[in-house]
Amino acid sequence: MEGRKVPSVVFKTRVRDESVGGPNPFRWQDVSSDELFAGKRVVVFSLPGAFTPTCSNQQVPTYDALYPEFRDLGVDEVYCLSVNDAFVMFQWGKHLGVKNVKLIPDGSGHFTRRMGMLINKEHVGFGMRSWRYAMVVTDGVIEKLFEEPGINDAGEGGDPYGESAPEAVLAYLRSR
Repeated sequence: MEGRKVPSVVFKTRVRDESVGGPNPFRWQDVSSDELFAGKRVVVFSLPGAFTPTCSNQQVPTYDALYPEFRDLGVDEVYCLSVNDAFVMFQWGKHLGVKNVKLIPDGSGHFTRRMGMLINKEHVGFGMRSWRYAMVVTDGVIEKLFEEPGINDAGEGGDPYGESAPEAVLAYLRSR
């Protein structure tokens, strides 16, 4: 995947819009992968699901806390991508108190599938989800991919977390 352009997809997002009124002042907004990645250096990390233990207790909070270090190393944005819908991603971010990382909903898994990272997690009742990975993307091109070992649909080897941790990505960025 390194050296290849990220998949071209449209993400279905929700944005706050006070003109909507009522208790839920949000509207749908399509955001293309070009809008997210063009002209920027971005760190993306993807994970199996919102509100899950490793994702909620380690991965997202640590990326969020280390955001200033990513910025100091020339990263424009840090995105968390998950095969969850916009409503779930919003509530999860609110629940975790995420301040810096932008949560991107890949509700139908189109981006994840085209990355080759869509796996079947029916063994834990999830259905299709993302394998855990991270990447550095420069102007829409994958510069470096950090993939957890043992990608599979059967849950063999558990749910590894280490290769895609923020510390690994920061170590790579510092070495450049």
